[in-house]
Amino acid sequence: MTTMIAHTSARRIKSVLAHTVIYVAAAATVMPFVWMILSSFKDLGEILSFPPTWWPENFTFENYKNAFGAASFGRFYANSLFVASAVTIGQLVTCSLAAYAFARMRFRGRNVLFYLFLGTMMVPIHVTMIPSFMILHWAGWIDTYAALIVPGLASAFGTFLLRQFFLSIPRELEEAAFMDGCSRFGVLWRIILPLSKPALATLAIFTFMAVFNDFIWALIVLNTEEMYTVQLGLAIFRDRYATEWGNLMAGSVVATLPILIVFFFAQKYFIQGITLSGLKG
Repeated sequence: MTTMIAHTSARRIKSVLAHTVIYVAAAATVMPFVWMILSSFKDLGEILSFPPTWWPENFTFENYKNAFGAASFGRFYANSLFVASAVTIGQLVTCSLAAYAFARMRFRGRNVLFYLFLGTMMVPIHVTMIPSFMILHWAGWIDTYAALIVPGLASAFGTFLLRQFFLSIPRELEEAAFMDGCSRFGVLWRIILPLSKPALATLAIFTFMAVFNDFIWALIVLNTEEMYTVQLGLAIFRDRYATEWGNLMAGSVVATLPILIVFFFAQKYFIQGITLSGLKG
């Protein structure tokens, strides 16, 4: 009896310690975002005041008005939304087709080709930047939406994620569909994809976040201000207006809203996709 009580107490202590570490880590992660949001409603003097204050003394929306009025921030925002949405849809299409081929179709060299495909994930993006830029330059796509969208339409990670999920779907469903006269594309569209919503949502979230937050590639392939994404717009806004911190905070808050909205509505599928995608190899 004493031993059981001791074990129970030890488990409770471990649980309390584990939750304490998690809460501290979560607080450390969230605090900068809370500071950014609160600072977007402060004037410049209050932002730079020392000691700093968390809650705004003079609550104001001027920073948001200035952020959209001082620069073409609305255009930057629209460009980012368009590019991120286009790349996300493109990856869902191409990765679904490739993942289905690797998961269900049998052909010579399938495994070797798949492992070579995965090997591209180990190549740093900085190695491919110059060749990619040269190809886009020869195609005449520099400073166009195509330069931002086309290079991101395929993903080894997305193909791997969906393939692992497709492997967890019983083959009996597919065989029954074939017996009813369904084509391979029909099986993918009517059977596989409807059952793969968690994995598709996970890929969509990862892709949208990565493209919307991208800075380096947009900086390389874009020249004119009207084509800039929101990340480039924030950088130009900072330099041009001598680091108006309030305006920057307001712009950053607006820039993070699409990511939060996408994750909020897809978090259920996101968690399921992360949990189930590695069940079968």
